[in-house]
Amino acid sequence: MKKLYLNISLLLFFTQVFSQVDRSKMPVSGPTPTIELGTPIEFELKNGLKVLMVENHKLPRVSASLLIDNPPKIGSSKNGIYSLTSSMLGKGSESITKDTFIEEIDFLGATLSVNAEGAYASSLSRFFPKVLEMMADGALNPLFSAEEFDKEKTKTLEGIKSNSKSVTAIARRVESVLAYGKDHPSGKFISEESINNISFEDAKKYYKDNFIPNNSYLVIIGDFNPNETRKMIRNLFSGWKKGKLNTSNWKIPSEINELNVNFVDVSNAIQSEIVYQNLVDISMSHPDYFPVIVANKILGGGPENRLEKQIRETKGYTYAARSSIGSSKYTKSRFRASTSTRFQVTDSAVVELLNEIKKIKTIKVSDKELSDVKAKYVGNFVLSSESPSTIANYALNIKTQNLNKDFYKNYLSNINKVSKKDIIRVSKKYFQIDKGQIIITGKGSELINKLEKISFENKIIPILFFDKYGIQVDKPVLNKEISKEVNVKTIFENYLNTIGGIDKLNEIKSISTIATVKIPNTPFSPTAEEKQKHPNLNSLVMSVEGMGILMSKKFDGENGYIEQMGQKIPLEEDQVNSEKEKLGLFEETYLDSNKMEIISLNPIDGKDLYKIKVNEKSFRYYDAASNLLIIKEETVNVAGNEITSTTKYSNYKEIEGVLFPYKREITSGTQTIVFEILSIKFNEEIDDSFFK
Repeated sequence: MKKLYLNISLLLFFTQVFSQVDRSKMPVSGPTPTIELGTPIEFELKNGLKVLMVENHKLPRVSASLLIDNPPKIGSSKNGIYSLTSSMLGKGSESITKDTFIEEIDFLGATLSVNAEGAYASSLSRFFPKVLEMMADGALNPLFSAEEFDKEKTKTLEGIKSNSKSVTAIARRVESVLAYGKDHPSGKFISEESINNISFEDAKKYYKDNFIPNNSYLVIIGDFNPNETRKMIRNLFSGWKKGKLNTSNWKIPSEINELNVNFVDVSNAIQSEIVYQNLVDISMSHPDYFPVIVANKILGGGPENRLEKQIRETKGYTYAARSSIGSSKYTKSRFRASTSTRFQVTDSAVVELLNEIKKIKTIKVSDKELSDVKAKYVGNFVLSSESPSTIANYALNIKTQNLNKDFYKNYLSNINKVSKKDIIRVSKKYFQIDKGQIIITGKGSELINKLEKISFENKIIPILFFDKYGIQVDKPVLNKEISKEVNVKTIFENYLNTIGGIDKLNEIKSISTIATVKIPNTPFSPTAEEKQKHPNLNSLVMSVEGMGILMSKKFDGENGYIEQMGQKIPLEEDQVNSEKEKLGLFEETYLDSNKMEIISLNPIDGKDLYKIKVNEKSFRYYDAASNLLIIKEETVNVAGNEITSTTKYSNYKEIEGVLFPYKREITSGTQTIVFEILSIKFNEEIDDSFFK
């Protein structure tokens, strides 16, 4: 079948349009500025609610944030009760219906939300008394509805199901389980079983037990009268009754004694998710806090970090590499370094990541590295401190994180005190390779043989295997035996015969389709009109009603271009040559099977698929049972980086005696675009000039 996928450049187009990255200029180092943070007005109600008020009259707006500072809870058979309960809140109260509540907020031009751990509201100053009243009513007297509970429960279950094959979601879940254990607050996860265990009465009880004032903070920020606001707060919140403070005891996660590779086989993966992690015991009040956040910043805490320079720029293995270090007053947190790569370089990327962690533990950072990072902290801190909400959050952190009252007053001076020796000292202490875990999530048939041979510091790293829920399993059996009677030619012939037969397919000289397009994180769904004419002329136009054409791609047999935002971009030489190589509308009718080979027969998404190597950068997967083409995988070079794009075909339907895939899912990196055909025509008369 002729390529019916969106060119990789189009995927990049949508990524650029909807995921713009802001890379500001490096701040210039200089003397540490003096930041006057001010002191919030504080008082406490008899029920234990603590109130902080920060006046700022620059704009006629006020916001209110309610935080319930409960300790995290251990995992249970009812994981997900927090999110289910939260989804029911902020939708009316005992005295006002959901529709009326929402209409009133919209009428006031306000923002109001409630969840199981607090609430937030923002409005113009003149409407704030009414908005604060509605926030208090919605938070303290919520409208619990069994019907609403059932709707939200169904939504949650659908979300779990749709996310079940997400490589990223699987990776994050297993990482947490391996670090903490599934019973720990940081290792628990939501499942269909745990959601089904939750009843409407459970949700109401959860709210009652946890939504209490004696462990809560109310922060008011903006243009308000302190005396009047104090009176309002007392009137609205004094009736909120105290509850029993929650305690949660959990087992302190144990440290790892040996570095391991922990592999999770996800058969539908198109690239590897790589994470290194180890546990750390640090809080914001700890004396090592400032040195360790600076060390992490240098290693992988932002753009132009060491990990990214080495793994992306020098080696070309990835788009991005990052590291982070958490802090917690309750439990151990994690140091974490991560990246994602194509399968072919996964083992090499792991070694490079470990090498960079080792370097920052042993080799002093340069003067420039240290001064640049400090300059970034100064610039970001000064900028953020101009916001009243930031000042309020600082005050709240001092209260909830057990910080010294001068923590933020001395923030920049403590950053600037960090020395090169400090970087090495805390890196040795907190970036502990010998007590860490490498978690790799990807396609086992592509990776296991290489991962079993990863060596670091002249030692093979042991490998363990886990399922999608972090349970250790035996090494997966991946490659099935291929019959001697099966070869690339027979697979192609079976496919062509199944979809209609080669004679029928050769009669088709043009294909015209109209499809809906689903693009993640976009507020609209474009329509795609695609036309193809024998042997290799093609056109794709994507448009949105009311917005016009978003982009178009044309190829007339000799040359082509992509047009977007009024700009025509000619196809690169490699793209033109690729288009010219096509000799028909169905690729299997002209591909030379003698130049290809069967790589494997492996289960993917519950189907046994033959993997055929077309060339070094192109692979095709055919269902051994149905004979249908299921997946196409191609690697292309874009701006010096190799990117793997995968197209999945499904929902085959018969049209004029030919089976045709009505659904295509095109994935590159974390971006997936879904095409679903609305109409299709064969042998429509199309003049060649249409493709110019």
